Amino acid sequence: MPIMLNTQEAKVAVEDCMNVGLVPLLKGSPGTGKSSIMHMIAKERNLKLIDIRLAQIDDVELNGFPDLSGDKATYKQFDIFPTEGDTVPEGYDGWLLFFDELTSADKVKQGASYKIILDRMVGQEHLHEKALCVAAGNLASDKAVVNNMSTAMQSRLIHLNMGVDKNKWVDWAISAGVDNRVISFIEYQPSMLHKFDPNHQDDTFACQRTWEFCSRLIKPFKQLHSSKLALLAGTISEGAAREFKAFCELSEGLVRFEDIEKDPMNTKVPTDSGSLYATVGMLADNVKVENAATAMIYISRMPAEYQLCTIRRIYQTNKKIVSVKEVREWLKANAKEWLN
Repeated sequence: MPIMLNTQEAKVAVEDCMNVGLVPLLKGSPGTGKSSIMHMIAKERNLKLIDIRLAQIDDVELNGFPDLSGDKATYKQFDIFPTEGDTVPEGYDGWLLFFDELTSADKVKQGASYKIILDRMVGQEHLHEKALCVAAGNLASDKAVVNNMSTAMQSRLIHLNMGVDKNKWVDWAISAGVDNRVISFIEYQPSMLHKFDPNHQDDTFACQRTWEFCSRLIKPFKQLHSSKLALLAGTISEGAAREFKAFCELSEGLVRFEDIEKDPMNTKVPTDSGSLYATVGMLADNVKVENAATAMIYISRMPAEYQLCTIRRIYQTNKKIVSVKEVREWLKANAKEWLN
């Protein structure tokens, strides 16, 4: 079994390669966030990202178009590739050439990309010195379209394998503003974060990408009516949609935040894990600096692991929460768990 990297580890490894002029090939199941990592790196490094889908691009776009205008025939390169003499686009510090679907490209396209990625040549021209190259592709074990790679290319790429890490995804989801119902459901049912089966019969499947789509779709609705089930099924698959819809219905039947504000000492605290995770999401949506002191009375009555989960979610959304005396006291009393 290959060593699998989580999202953060994969990002660091990709950048380690880029820093020393090597080309990483990040491989992972569909929907695990490979493209998101490359977009994030480009944004952080102020590079213009050029997304090159090798399985879909025409061979001519890689090799150049025949130019017969001179005494000798040559090739004229397409402007998608920055070469020596090109001006760095205004507002950027360079380019990031992202060769996606490399493992799905046929041997002709792989051969043409080999020259660009490894020799840094586009036809007879050199890539610009400020153009960096990265690549990504699917795993053969996922029964995605994957073609064999020449040994020459294999040995010139740094092969990185990416898995799924629920905790890292939750951290990302909180920072990205993913709907708290989605985050709570994944914390309750971690196996639902990535339900890719190569032999699945559904039109789609639950994965990091489609859960983010799901979040965007449900954010306008405080309640998910049955009429939205088909929409969810077309996003995360029917099985995942039914489970998620049931979880949301459970959330809707739980204690209201208004009740907690009125009587935090006597408002009922759920006992089953599903209801507790749903309550965590509800609290994360509603606790603000101005009501945190009251909310902490209720939160402190929850089981310890759910207290920690709630405070983490609230803190990652609004770090000013530590200005509240009751929150600081909780952090001091639970410092060991908080720092782990």
